[in-house]
Amino acid sequence: MDRRAFIGSLAGGLLAAPLAAEAQPAGKVYRIGATVGSDINYAAFLQGLREAGWVPGQNAVVERRSAQGERAGVAAMVSEIVALKVDVILATAPWTIRTFRNATSTIPIVGLDLESDPVSNGFVASLARPGGNLTGVFLDLPEIGGKQLQLLKETVPGLARVCVLWEPEVGEPQLRATEGAARLAGLTLNAVGIRRGGELAAALDRAAGGRAQAMVVLTSPLISNNLRQIAELAQKYRLPTISPFTSFPSAGALMAYGPSQPEMFRLAATYVDRILRGARAGELPIERPSRFELVINPKTAKALGLTIPASLLQRADQVIE
Repeated sequence: MDRRAFIGSLAGGLLAAPLAAEAQPAGKVYRIGATVGSDINYAAFLQGLREAGWVPGQNAVVERRSAQGERAGVAAMVSEIVALKVDVILATAPWTIRTFRNATSTIPIVGLDLESDPVSNGFVASLARPGGNLTGVFLDLPEIGGKQLQLLKETVPGLARVCVLWEPEVGEPQLRATEGAARLAGLTLNAVGIRRGGELAAALDRAAGGRAQAMVVLTSPLISNNLRQIAELAQKYRLPTISPFTSFPSAGALMAYGPSQPEMFRLAATYVDRILRGARAGELPIERPSRFELVINPKTAKALGLTIPASLLQRADQVIE
């Protein structure tokens, strides 16, 4: 899979351009509910809103809430946002989206989800015409783990044993695809699951005890909210690590290969914009990220005693200095 390959943007670019040139709905300050944990992603979402003409404090109010990737507290968070009678909701994470869908059939929901197939999960009727009150941006590409294993093999000499950090409640398809790719690559795989942020240190200790030579980090809301701690623990145990989260190398990890999350949040803002201007959520096609980035941190490689191949550095979209 080439890092610039398109994987079928189902909306055909329908939502790519902001509609700031269109007339603003007059006389109302619109209220937007947003469940975003990462400050980087939230800033990208606000930037997308501003580009579309929505300025918090002027013609929009954003009610931001977060459960920090933990399932405990999601129900209360969802109830609070629904009770605010917001005009549209940005919902991140599979169980948050499901909880919102169960809580309201009238407030439009823009979902942003890296783990789910929205059709098989029952979120929408189809990708082209979701129906109901939900649309959004969904990754649903479990085979990305195979590409990450390939990149690790290019970087770690004699790689034979890899651990996978994952969250069991949401990562099953990703894990199964990564296991299949590992078998084809002749690698031994050890899956280490976590359900709470407090389990990370013990999980990485188990991975190191299993003599893992590198680590693949799958996507999940819990993992997304703990990237810096994961990167620190990976360096402590000298584990070259790769993840789909492109902000991961900036936190100190070795590599990332995946879609830009900030760009996904900017794309989500275009959905919010269209809905505030009168579009029906169920008539807006689901989109998938169309561009994948390879990000490398050479400083981390040096600390781990690795030399990044020149061919890999040349292919990188971003090299963290």
